[in-house]
Amino acid sequence: MKILIVDDEEISLTSVQRLLKWRGIRDVDICDNGLEAIRKIRERDYDIVLLDLLMPEMDGMQVLEAAKPFKPYTEFIILTAVDDIPATVRAIRLGAYDYLVKPVDNDLLFLTIERAYERKGLLKGLSAARREGAGDIPVAFAGIITQCPLMKSLLAYAQVMARSGNPVLITGESGTGKELMARGIHQAGPAPAGPFIAVNVCAIPTTMFETQFFGHVRGAFTGAEGSYRGFFEQANGGTLFLDEIGELPSGLQAKLLRVLEEKSFAPLGGAKTLKVDVRVISATNMDLDKACQDGRFRLDLLYRLKSAHVHIPPLQEREGDIALLSAHFLQEANSRHSKEISGFSPEAMDVLIRREYRGNVRELAQVVENAVLLCEGGLILPHHLGKQPTRQSLFGRRLCSLKENDETQVAYVLMNTGGDRRQTADILGVTVRQLQRKLAQMRIDPYWREVMGESLSRDKGEGNNNGRLTS
Repeated sequence: MKILIVDDEEISLTSVQRLLKWRGIRDVDICDNGLEAIRKIRERDYDIVLLDLLMPEMDGMQVLEAAKPFKPYTEFIILTAVDDIPATVRAIRLGAYDYLVKPVDNDLLFLTIERAYERKGLLKGLSAARREGAGDIPVAFAGIITQCPLMKSLLAYAQVMARSGNPVLITGESGTGKELMARGIHQAGPAPAGPFIAVNVCAIPTTMFETQFFGHVRGAFTGAEGSYRGFFEQANGGTLFLDEIGELPSGLQAKLLRVLEEKSFAPLGGAKTLKVDVRVISATNMDLDKACQDGRFRLDLLYRLKSAHVHIPPLQEREGDIALLSAHFLQEANSRHSKEISGFSPEAMDVLIRREYRGNVRELAQVVENAVLLCEGGLILPHHLGKQPTRQSLFGRRLCSLKENDETQVAYVLMNTGGDRRQTADILGVTVRQLQRKLAQMRIDPYWREVMGESLSRDKGEGNNNGRLTS
C-alpha cells in the first residue's frame, strides 16, 4: 500500500508517518504544501492520500479538486481540525472517500484507510471487468442468459466481489435466479473446485438445526447410530449457500453468527472443535434492513452476511430479456417433449412481453413450457399462452407487405385518436378524403372488419360531427 501524507505541520506529518510504519505500512511519503502534493500525486500512483484541509497558499480542497481527475482510483481522506458540515459535503462531492476531524482515533484512522483501500480495489476491478468483457457475460456466469445492460453490469460487479472470497448477500424477488447467481459467484471465486452446498433454511426444522448444520457424532442422541457430517463440514473448502436466510428463527441466528465469526464448531455430542474454511453466500426475498429494525433479524448477523450485496432486478426491468429467455426455454421444451416448434408469432411474443411476471424467470419458463405442450403446429400463438391479443398487441411488428403495413398504420393511428378522422389524417400526412378512400378499401377486408369493428363504420350525418367516426 502506497500512502502520501499532506500537512503543513511537521509534527502531524512525522507522527502519522511513524504511526503508519508502526502498523506495517512502509511505503509512506510526506509533503508539506499543496503544489508539491499535486506534483507527487500526478507522478506516482498512491493508493491513499491523507490530506490536511487547512494549509497556506493552496488548501486541501483545491488539491483534491486538481488531483482527483488525474488519479480517479486514488482515495483521498480529509484530515482537519474543523468540523464543518458544508466542507464535508463538498469534499465528498469532489471525490474524497471520508472526512475525519482531528484528533483522529488511531483505530478509526486505520479502519478508514483499510476500507478506502478495499474500495479502490473494487473500483479498479469493476473498470477492468467492463473493459475485458466488452459487454459480454463472464464465463463463471454463463448460465445466466441476458442481454440487459443492467444485468451485465451486475454480473461484472458480482465477478469482482466473488474473487474476494468474502460473504455475499443476494436479494431479489422469488424466481429471479438467486441460486444461479450464487453458483456463478462460487465458480468465479477463489475455490471453484470446492463443494457447493445449497441449503433451504425454511426446510430445516428448528429442532434439527444443530445436527444438520454442525453434524453429530455416533451416540449423540437416541437413534444416532453413526456420525453425520453437517452442512458446514460438507462445504469445507468451498461454498455454503443459505437460501431464504431471512426465515431463520431468531433463536438460531446467534448460533449461526458464532460459527461465522469463529469459523469453527463442535459437532453435536462431540468434544473436538472442527475448523472450517467455508464461504457463505446467502439469499432472500425479504427486506433484511427492515427485519433488523423490527427486531426479527440480528443486525450483527446481517453485517457478517452482507460483506457484498447483489440485488437481482425483476424480469420486467430486464430490458430485452423476455424475448431472449423465451427462445431459450422454447428450445429446452422442444428437446424435452420431442417437438419442433420454430418460434412465436409476433402477436404471441407481444403477449409474452406485455405480461406481468410475479414469479419472474421461473414463471416465464413455465408459461413457455405449457405453450409448447398445447401447441400442435409449428408456431406458438396467443391462445397457447392462455390469452387472446389485445387491441394494442395487434400492432406488434411482423413481416408483411407494404399494403398490409399501410393498413396497419392507418388502423393503429385511427384507434389511438379515438376515431377522429381529421387528427388521424394530420398524423398520417394525408387529406381526410384520402383517408376515407383507404378506410373504404379496408371495410372490404373481413380481417379489418373483425379487428376494428365499429371503428370502421361510416359517420352518421357526415360533416356535422367534426370528422369523428361514429358507430
